[in-house]
Amino acid sequence: MKGAIDALLYLLLQANRLKVTPRGGWAVRGLTDVESVADHSFGVAFIALVLAELLGEPVDRAKLLTIALLHDLPESVLTDIPTPALRYFPPGAKREAEMRALTEVLEGVPFADRLRAWWQEFEDRTSVEGRLVRDADRLELLLQTYVYERTTANRYLEEFWAGQEGRPFEFPISQQLFERLLALRHER
Repeated sequence: MKGAIDALLYLLLQANRLKVTPRGGWAVRGLTDVESVADHSFGVAFIALVLAELLGEPVDRAKLLTIALLHDLPESVLTDIPTPALRYFPPGAKREAEMRALTEVLEGVPFADRLRAWWQEFEDRTSVEGRLVRDADRLELLLQTYVYERTTANRYLEEFWAGQEGRPFEFPISQQLFERLLALRHER
């Protein structure tokens, strides 16, 4: 049992690191005192929960919230790599590194297989919960971009909006929220 307890403690300590791991994309664009990965994960979980209430199909809320809280756990090892930096990586390298990091963090955890499988559903969009968290992840980023634009007057955040209008969300409610957020942004 000691092995499992040690593995669980390691998992909890790694997850705790997300509280002090800043979202790298904000700092690269000149923002200071930015949200942590844990802050972002809370936002994703809350948005996913709200979206699930409005969806016209069954959603396993425990699985949904687990995926939302788990989706960036590999960043406890890799940190949050800003999107512009990814163009210097070979295709698939980030995903492979994230899977290796997740496997390391979950080593010896009795329910590791289920968590890895659910994380994979998020990555592959193979379940309603995984797709809903994908939408929530993107919506949370755009909501935070909107908030930072309003509170900091930073002019380097436009790139977060570029190409978003031509990229539909998985679910109509997510799309409607995005369109209203975009309209709100243009009203100011």
